[in-house]
Amino acid sequence: MDEPQRPAELSEDAWQATPPEVRQFITLLVTKLAALEARLNQNSQNSSKPPSSDPPSAPPRPAKTPRGKPKTKGAQPGHPDQQRDLIPTSEVSAVVPLRPTSCPACQHTLPDDLDPVEPPRRQQVWEIPLAPPEVTEYQYHTLVCPCCQVWVSAERPDDVPPGAFGPRLVALIALLHGRYRLSNRELVDLVQLVWQIPISVGSVCQLQQVASAALAPAQAEVQAALAAADHVHVDETSWREGSRKPWLWVAVGTLATLFLIQLGRGKTQLQTLLDATFTGRVTSDRLAAYNSIPPERRQVCWAHLIRNLRSRVEAKGRWQADAADLLALADLVFAVWERFREGAIDRTTLQAMLQPIQQAMWERMQVVQHDGHYLSSLCSELLRLWDALWTFVEVEGIEPTNNAAERALRPAVLWRKGSYGTQSDGGSRFVERMLTVSATCQQHERPLFPYLIAAVTAYWANQPAPKLLPSGGA
Repeated sequence: MDEPQRPAELSEDAWQATPPEVRQFITLLVTKLAALEARLNQNSQNSSKPPSSDPPSAPPRPAKTPRGKPKTKGAQPGHPDQQRDLIPTSEVSAVVPLRPTSCPACQHTLPDDLDPVEPPRRQQVWEIPLAPPEVTEYQYHTLVCPCCQVWVSAERPDDVPPGAFGPRLVALIALLHGRYRLSNRELVDLVQLVWQIPISVGSVCQLQQVASAALAPAQAEVQAALAAADHVHVDETSWREGSRKPWLWVAVGTLATLFLIQLGRGKTQLQTLLDATFTGRVTSDRLAAYNSIPPERRQVCWAHLIRNLRSRVEAKGRWQADAADLLALADLVFAVWERFREGAIDRTTLQAMLQPIQQAMWERMQVVQHDGHYLSSLCSELLRLWDALWTFVEVEGIEPTNNAAERALRPAVLWRKGSYGTQSDGGSRFVERMLTVSATCQQHERPLFPYLIAAVTAYWANQPAPKLLPSGGA
C-alpha cells in the first residue's frame, strides 16, 4: 500500500510519532470525510443536481459570456417588421365592410353610392367560437326478419366511437394532460367551462387509456427505429408509480425520441430501451449500466465530468491542485470544441489541437489514480473509459455532452413534479407513450393534435395506426 500522506492539520513531528496502523486509519478517515463534505456541498454547478435544488448558500451561477452583437429587449435595430399574414377573404367566417359616413373636413354627408378610390385596408380578428358542443345521436333500430322472425339490431359503424365521446375530445384530453400537464380535475373543469361538455374524472382517466392504446403502435415504431439508429443519447431520471419507484428512461435519436418507465436503472433496462439488436453509439453519463456498451461505442458526457472535477476542487484535501489542473484541461477541451462547432477550425485541426491536451490529462490521471485519495477513484474510472471520452473527436455528428437527452427529460421532470408521478401501470404507459409521440412530433415539426386525432380514429375503426416517422431512420 502507498505511504499515507500527512494531513495538513498535523505537524511532521506528530505524524512521525503516530504508529503506521494509525496513519493508515487517519488517511482513510480523511478521504471519507472529504467525500462526505463534497456530498453535503453538492449543487447544480458541481454535480448532476438541478438548479432548483440549490440551497441559499450555493454560489451564484456564473453569467454566460455574451456572443455576437449586443442585444436589447424586443426587436433588434434594423430588424424587419413582422406582421401576421392575412388569409384569403374567401376563407374568413364573415366580412364586415366599413364606410365613412361624413367628411371630417367639411362635415358633408358621403352618399352610399360613392366608389372607393383604393382597395380597403383589411383587419382580420381571430376569435375562438362560442358554440355548444357537437352532439350526434345514433339510433340503433331493431327489426324483425319477415322470413324467420329473428330480431335484428343495427350494428355500430366503424367510424362511430364506442362510447359517449369522439376522437377529437379524446385527443384533446390526451394533449392537455400529456403535453400541457393539466391535472385530471383541472382538465374536467376546463372542458366543462370552455366546451360545455359534462365529463367526470373517471371518464377522463378512461379516455387517457384509450389514447394510450391508440399510441401503442407509434411507441413500437419509434423503438424499432431507434434500435437501428447509428447514435443515440440516453439518460434516466427517477419516477413514482403509486408506492413503487421506477425510472423514466429516454433515448434520443436524430428523428425520434423514446421514453420508457421501468423498474430499475441497470443493464437489463438499458437493453430493453435500446433492444438487443442495437449496435450504434451511445452518449451518456457514467452510470454503471452503460459499462455494458464497449467504450469505442460510447461518448461519455464531459459536462458531468466537469461538474465532478469542480466538486473535487471545492473539497478540501491534497488532491485540490490535481483536480484544478484537470479541470483547467477540461475547460480547454471545451474551448477547442467551441471553435470547431463555430466553424473556425476543421476536424483535422480539432484533432491536432486536442492531442497535447489528451496527453497531459492521461499523464496526470496515471499519477493521480495511485494516490489513494478522493480524486483517485475518478481518475481510475476515466482511464478505464478513456476511449469513450474522445469519440466526438473522431466521429462526425457526436458532441461531447449529453444535452440532447437532458433537454428531452425536462418536460417529463416538470410532469413528475406537478402530478407526483402516476398511480398505476396503465398511467405509466400513457405517460411514456405521450412523451414519446410529443417529443418525436416536435423533432420533425409535426403538429401533435392532428396526429392524436388520427391515431384515436384509426384505433376505434380497427384500421392501421398512422405512421409517426418519415421514411429514413432515427
